[in-house]
Amino acid sequence: MSGDSVMEMPIAARLEKKRTLLAWLRYQAAVTEREIRDLEAQDIEEKRRREVARREQGWVVQASRAIEGHPMLHRGNCSLGAGYGLSELLNRDGVLAAAEEHPDLEMCDICAPWGSLGISRPGARQAPAPEIEFP
Repeated sequence: MSGDSVMEMPIAARLEKKRTLLAWLRYQAAVTEREIRDLEAQDIEEKRRREVARREQGWVVQASRAIEGHPMLHRGNCSLGAGYGLSELLNRDGVLAAAEEHPDLEMCDICAPWGSLGISRPGARQAPAPEIEFP
């Protein structure tokens, strides 16, 4: 249709066409908004999964919580150490460097980081015998 033939249409017909077009545009906008929300949710979930995978593949060292205690190695996703403000995630080389820096480094019995490092479970540490004073 040319512009002249539209002008020849009665006002009521042109008004109906415009209303139909507006309804279709609103429908398309609603569909597009829903698709955007779905894509945003997928993006958030994908980022969450990448972060979970990154944490599962890393390790963290928890500083000693006691004066005479030892730092402890956890897997990056260990819930036991999560509440203690753990440092940044370490890769395998970072774990080796931490072990050299802290020869008394312990390993968490809950998350068992030795398995993900591909090493044998370390032997149990012997606690020093407490000094007993008699009056």
